[in-house]
Amino acid sequence: MQKIINLFASGFYISYLPALIIPFKKNTGAGFLGTLLAVPVMFILPQNFLLYELFLLVFWLFSIWICDRAKLGGKYKGHDNPRIVIDEMAGYFTAMAFLPRTWGYLLAAFIAFRFLDTTKPWPVKHFDKMPTAFGVVFDDVVAGLMANLLIHILVILFRAGIL
Repeated sequence: MQKIINLFASGFYISYLPALIIPFKKNTGAGFLGTLLAVPVMFILPQNFLLYELFLLVFWLFSIWICDRAKLGGKYKGHDNPRIVIDEMAGYFTAMAFLPRTWGYLLAAFIAFRFLDTTKPWPVKHFDKMPTAFGVVFDDVVAGLMANLLIHILVILFRAGIL
């Protein structure tokens, strides 16, 4: 069972790739790859508003459970271990909530989410400081919510001719 948990936590072991290539670097870019993994998955997720909302809720809970079990399993020590990337996937799915599945929106959500996840503005930092699996996942979810809101605001400003 622990191998299956580790498989999901690490994004099907995608988080191991950067450390194999650059073993001496602390920040390996695993979060970047975890987010990148989420991009093509968007095309198979439900497009219906309610179904996507239900998917997000279930995926957030699943991610918290996976993070908790991965840490308990002993392989992923420390707070927000970089080998755990399911939280980045949850954040990206949140960033793409209710947006069209076009390459422009996929890229905008990717860039906005990665920027907010990396810089950790308030309230992302508040959740990042929580020493629990909930904090590990919800700092990314909040970054995703902020990215989503930013994209919606930019679209409104663009359509209004302000940008």
